Amino acid sequence: MDGIINVYKEKGYTSFDVVARLRGILKTKKIGHTGTLDPDAEGVLPVCIGSATKLCDLLTDRSKEYTAVLRLGVVTDTQDMAGTVLRTGTIPEDEELVKRTVLSFIGEYDQIPPMYSALKVNGQKLCDLARRGIEVERKPRRVMIHEIEVMEMALPLVTMHIHCSKGTYIRTLCQDIGERLGCGGCMQHLVRTRVSEFVLDQAVTLDTIERFRDEGRLDELLLPVDTVFSTLAPVRVRLEAQRLLGNGNPLRLSQIESAENVCFADGGQVRMYHNDGRFCGIYAYQEQGRMLKPVKIFSL
Repeated sequence: MDGIINVYKEKGYTSFDVVARLRGILKTKKIGHTGTLDPDAEGVLPVCIGSATKLCDLLTDRSKEYTAVLRLGVVTDTQDMAGTVLRTGTIPEDEELVKRTVLSFIGEYDQIPPMYSALKVNGQKLCDLARRGIEVERKPRRVMIHEIEVMEMALPLVTMHIHCSKGTYIRTLCQDIGERLGCGGCMQHLVRTRVSEFVLDQAVTLDTIERFRDEGRLDELLLPVDTVFSTLAPVRVRLEAQRLLGNGNPLRLSQIESAENVCFADGGQVRMYHNDGRFCGIYAYQEQGRMLKPVKIFSL
């Protein structure tokens, strides 16, 4: 079994819980997720199976989209409403001021990761240290907020749609917005709506996956690996060069069918297929030697 399932992670599950239950449902150990979601968060969690686990790091690095509810006037130790309240503040009455402040975070900014996170410092998870009452210095990380849309405002609550880079903590963004307003803030609710090509309205729950398994319809949920590379041009190896491809060798343009229909640029990548149409992997063109060389192989 090789491919990706767009899982809807429900509230109360950790990302590890999702993988563990899927191992039982699918009867396979080779499974990996593509980016941690907090237990109280919901939404898109692409899970890679079999050879598709080679995609885990790549998908983790892709930008993501969220719908988040910010609660102003409350600061907690976990930066969300599940934590202990540390202090409260007076909420501004000017909604335009709140909106301008929210939108001021569009662009790059340095974000300090929260203590309640899976990041490691000196080999120890920050969340484990936090539970023991230990706080350590964390280096700021540059993140990119591509877009924020204020969807609804009913103070103290602000509902936002956020498109951001990898490594962005939405809990921390909520707290930082509250700090800039002077009243504090934390995250009340979070739904991840997109990871790369995987969107919320196509995500399925673990119970649905189990039902499809029982009905013998799992293949309907399993997305092929090349789904992730849909923006790259597809090329197919000629039959006489199939053995070279099967050995993971570089290929000349003359060994590719219809190569004249693809615009090759130095360093440009393509989707490489076996002569029978099976996806092989990603190859990059090198002008020197006019060769296509493997970048990541999924099936030889």
